Amino acid sequence: MRYWKQLIIAMVQYMQFEGYRRSSHVPNLTPLIDIVFLLLIFFMLTSHFVNQESLNIQLPNAETGEAIGENNVLEIIINADGKIVYKQGHYKNDVMSLKALEDRLRKDLSIASEKNVRIKGDKSIAFSKAVEVLDMARKAGASGVDIVTVHK
Repeated sequence: MRYWKQLIIAMVQYMQFEGYRRSSHVPNLTPLIDIVFLLLIFFMLTSHFVNQESLNIQLPNAETGEAIGENNVLEIIINADGKIVYKQGHYKNDVMSLKALEDRLRKDLSIASEKNVRIKGDKSIAFSKAVEVLDMARKAGASGVDIVTVHK
């Protein structure tokens, strides 16, 4: 019993002599920064970079119109040479004939929630080519056809 009493007295004297030490409660941030950099490098190396393929077309100008979203749309592009390119959402562009486009569009419109089609045409194409594509889209089952232009 006496041993415990002496131990307690010694601890109290030590605490009075040393006082209450003030220790900093700031955590060491170096390991945290290391982990953040490792995660950054990991995601940079494992991310998939999407190469957006595009066609060189000059859209016609219009003073009226409204902005459209980019969510999973069915898009028909007519370039300056008159070639028809079909694009569904972010998938690869496919050059195809008017008949093949109608078959593919009919299949895609049957499963699409929104039956809208966008047509982008170079401003130098013949008007008859644009009307053929517009007519084909309606025959394939499109409930709405948007013609994409550039706002002046």
